[in-house]
Amino acid sequence: MFEFIRVPFLLLIRLYQKTLSMDHGIFSRVLPYGFCRFHPTCSEYGYQAIKRHGLIKGSLLTSWRVLRCNPLSHGGHDPVPKPGKWKN
Repeated sequence: MFEFIRVPFLLLIRLYQKTLSMDHGIFSRVLPYGFCRFHPTCSEYGYQAIKRHGLIKGSLLTSWRVLRCNPLSHGGHDPVPKPGKWKN
């Protein structure tokens, strides 16, 4: 219904991935194993979360994910939860 609101944010994430991202952009050649500790990467998680859950819920999920992506985290596989479920 409000797809037009999501589209600019999804495009901004893709632009970030192609330019500044350490995992997807030109810097990925310098860091071939990536920078993000999670799979999918935080930016891809954000893209999927906003696309699947909408701008507000997707942004909240993405913010929580980015906060967890730090040197003290073990990382690992952390997919976007299905609609209606906030935990895997």
